[in-house]
Amino acid sequence: MSTLREKILHVATDLFQTRGINSTGVDTIVAVAGTTKMTLYKYFKSKEDLILEVLQKGHQDFQTWLNDNLNRSSKQPAEKIQRLFDFVEEWVTSPDFRGMAFIKASAEFPNEESAVHKLSADHSKEFRNYIAGLATEADIADADGLSLQLSLLIEGAMQAEQMKRGSGAVKYAKKAAKILIDTAPKTRK
Repeated sequence: MSTLREKILHVATDLFQTRGINSTGVDTIVAVAGTTKMTLYKYFKSKEDLILEVLQKGHQDFQTWLNDNLNRSSKQPAEKIQRLFDFVEEWVTSPDFRGMAFIKASAEFPNEESAVHKLSADHSKEFRNYIAGLATEADIADADGLSLQLSLLIEGAMQAEQMKRGSGAVKYAKKAAKILIDTAPKTRK
């Protein structure tokens, strides 16, 4: 990947997260990146293509980071699902945290037919499926149900933390998640 392309992607990511997608024009992106519109459009056909790539890269980076940390922290499936909130808390309380991109993007593009909204919905579903996979590995009987409950806690805590840093929402979501995980019926083996 071109260094200039990476720079445009990095600048767009930062601006979309700090100023909002719809509030950030292509002129601002190229000015901050120190390039031209012609160069931006050489790498991205449209602003929408740039948005989609920013969302895709952010989602992949987060999933890789989370998966790597969970795999390093524990080999036992039951421990992994318990540790999930430890890493969510680490991410949400980091100085670089700016919210979950797919939540913010879906709010800015509420039309369900929008490519940005569709990708955001796909990322939300992939995240729930990831949690369901952890729950299945941990022998949770209703892995999909627990996954939905945990993702609601995570997304709500992220929103609360984005609105007010240091809100304590993740700490309480983590306590609620522990109760849900500990009381979730297990599959019979």
